[in-house]
Amino acid sequence: MRLDQRGDSAHSKVMTGRQDDFSHLDSAGRATADIARNPRLTVNLVVGAGILLAWLSLAAMAVRAAEGRAAGIGAPGDALLKTLPQLPLPDSVARFFALCLSAAPLDGDIGPRAGALTAMWFLMATATMLPSAAPMIRTYCEIADTARIRHEPVVHPLVLVAGYLSTWLAASAGFAALTLAIDAFASSGQMFDPVLGIAGAVALLVAGLYQFSGLKEGCLKKCRNPFAILFANWSARPAAIFRLGVAQGIWCLGCCWALM
Repeated sequence: MRLDQRGDSAHSKVMTGRQDDFSHLDSAGRATADIARNPRLTVNLVVGAGILLAWLSLAAMAVRAAEGRAAGIGAPGDALLKTLPQLPLPDSVARFFALCLSAAPLDGDIGPRAGALTAMWFLMATATMLPSAAPMIRTYCEIADTARIRHEPVVHPLVLVAGYLSTWLAASAGFAALTLAIDAFASSGQMFDPVLGIAGAVALLVAGLYQFSGLKEGCLKKCRNPFAILFANWSARPAAIFRLGVAQGIWCLGCCWALM
């Protein structure tokens, strides 16, 4: 698809939607209409809210973990975390935290803990990796703006984001399975269990060596130049844009999986 620019005035008209008249609506209605007709604003709000919620959830989990550790078995930062207020949590959230932080499945059922660990890893991926996808999302929005000026159909940026996050959701399930496997071999389940120490050392070694691999470099080049990939694979079909988000997520996963 060939895209071109048609001047700042046309761009402003499309982005602000001045050709639409919402003067008959109240202030709340006009604000809602502005959000609905501005995909860039919508995706910024949704992505920003998702990142904030993920960080708040992880922070609350960290505080709960610090409070639950016995004296003398603290982790780095526990002293600071214990000074923070522990807010009351709904029972469902408290159980979710307990499933994530326990060394063994509660009630002997591994299913709920596997789901909780997957959700925990996904929260970490959302908090840390979704901000790094901002250049990709911004680039997509810029290309979409140009296509919209030409009155061509454009898939909403959130479809791209959904594809990107689906890759990290699948990776989170893999990380959760690995966590469960390591816990199964750990005899005590405590922080200083020898199995956990060996697993941590191996993970650090693999992560360090991977940073110098050609695969890491290749994935990094793809992540650093989203414009070429997005432009070359542009489509007006939601399924194609979703797959494009999945592909971008895979390149990002190839860069960062060893550091997770």
